[in-house]
Amino acid sequence: FIVQALENKDLTVFGDGSQKRSFCYVDDLIDGLIKLFFESTAHFPVNLGNPSSISMLEVAQEIITLTDSRSGITFKPLPADDPLNRKPDISLAKSLIDWEPRVERRIGFARTIDYFKTIV
Repeated sequence: FIVQALENKDLTVFGDGSQKRSFCYVDDLIDGLIKLFFESTAHFPVNLGNPSSISMLEVAQEIITLTDSRSGITFKPLPADDPLNRKPDISLAKSLIDWEPRVERRIGFARTIDYFKTIV
């Protein structure tokens, strides 16, 4: 989405865009991985991620706004195996390693946009 928006190309949204995803900024994820690595009692899967989800249509609109893009949105058929909602349960990470994401989604998007502006 970000590269498409920076190039003023239409953003591609699958289905009607109502499927939800969660976004975790890389700094938060790395912090969680490091904490998990040093937790000696963790011998089982622990979800890391952001428990707050947003529709893909809202993400596309947010990226267009944050990049001040002239992009539109193009809708394509939803793949049959596309999950409708991805939202990790991070309760174990909270209790085991006192971890949860700290960077707000829009701030993470803005930082990522700034990075891509330097390479696009």
